[in-house]
Order: sequence, then C-alpha cells, then structure tokens
Amino acid sequence: MMNMTDTVKQLLIINILCYVGAFIVPQSYDLLSLYYFESDKFHFWQPITYMFMHSKNSLMHIFFNMFALVSFGSALEHFWGAKKFLFFYFSCGLGAALIHSGVDYYEIHALLNQLQNTTISTADIHTILNTNFDDGNQFQGKLLYENAQVIFDRLNLSAEDFRILFDAAIKNQASAVGASGAIYGLLVAFAFMFPNAELMMMFIPVPVKAKYFVPVIVMLDLFSGVTGFSLFGSNIAHFAHLGGALIGFIMMWYWKKNQFNKNRWDR
Repeated sequence: MMNMTDTVKQLLIINILCYVGAFIVPQSYDLLSLYYFESDKFHFWQPITYMFMHSKNSLMHIFFNMFALVSFGSALEHFWGAKKFLFFYFSCGLGAALIHSGVDYYEIHALLNQLQNTTISTADIHTILNTNFDDGNQFQGKLLYENAQVIFDRLNLSAEDFRILFDAAIKNQASAVGASGAIYGLLVAFAFMFPNAELMMMFIPVPVKAKYFVPVIVMLDLFSGVTGFSLFGSNIAHFAHLGGALIGFIMMWYWKKNQFNKNRWDR
C-alpha cells in the first residue's frame, strides 16, 4: 500500500476528531449532520460538515470509509497534488449531498401529493413534519400523534393520511452522515486512473480489476436505492453514494477529455 499522503492524513485526523467529538458534545451531531433542506434542523454548513460525521452506532461506518480514504485517496493525491485532490474530494461530497437532497425532495413531495384531506394547510404540514417523534432509538407513530395531537384532532385525518405524514416526517427528520459520497468519487477516479489495479471485496476473496470492481459496487447501490433492498444493511444513503460516484465520473471524464489530469494544481 502507498504511504499515506499529507492531505489524506489531515482528513483522517479531522474525521476521527469529529467522530469522538460527537460523543463528547452530543449536540454537535445534529448540528453537523445533513438534514433535508426544508427541515427546521437544516443549516447551510451541513452539506460540508456531514462529510466529517459518522454513525455513532457503528464503528464499521467510519472504519471502512477511512480505510478507503487512505487506500484510494493517497494514490490519487500522490499523482494529483493536494489542491486538485481536495477540489475533487469536496466536489464529490457536495454532489452526493445534492443528489441525496434531490431524491428526498422528490420522495417527500410525492408522498404529500397523495394526501386525501385537501383542507390540510401548508403550515399544518410543516408543523407535523418537524414535530419531534424520535424516542432515542427510532421514530414512533404514537409520539408523532401525541406531540401534534391538537392538529390531528382538528383535521380528523384518515389512517392513510396519517401514514403518509408519518413517512414524510421520517424523511424530513432523518439525517445523513459520512464521507461515503466523497469516497465513491475517489473509487471512480481510481478506476479511471488505475483500471487494471486488482481490488478485493471482503466477502469475495478474489482479486477483481478496478474497472470491473467499481461499476459493480455502484450498480449494487443503484439496485438498493431503487428497490429498497440492501445487501449492506439498513439506513444507508444509497443515492448519496451514487451522487458522489456520478460527480466523480463527470469530473474524470471532463479532465480526461481535456487532458487536465496531466497537470498538477500545485505547480
């Protein structure tokens, strides 16, 4: 494995500090995670800061992301230099946030368009979607009803309308964390630059060339995002992964077309 480069090392340290800091200052987790842009919990800095936050419930989340950052990021920084590497990394992370938020927008408004009670106001919807109904472990329909009971009693909603609002509220209040979107961009760039490098999946102990490995990983995320069936566990932002990969692909295609990748930004 190539020695860790300076910028990758700094990103690694920041990620670890943020991970530990979220336990020391729990409020930082909500402030720095990425929330849906129409949510009351959204702040303008979150499309950047979410890249440095990781799930507090899974050590493997940050481990695999940092392992990939060191493995693929160091190779790319070595050939690109720090400035170009950072530009690419953050562009992919921002692209991941944009695609993830765009899918959330589509799904939330598709749900709200199904509401049978046409008398419900925009203000009532906003209040319901931003009502706290998290018991600390999961979202609870009972809590949503209790905490917004005044509105629900006044509107006399059907069970179907309540289910729609419940599902929309989950999407409105669920946060996204992790460097995965930026990492997927690095994977795509690595496959562009080193297509014949052999990589291995944890559950397939057979070397696979990067030009085959990366498309398979991306297609698995596309399958999971569309079908809702995931091979890698629950609560995964598949469209954030796909967004990072898409931006990474577009940038690499553009740079290769213009031979931009022959020049280091540090010179």
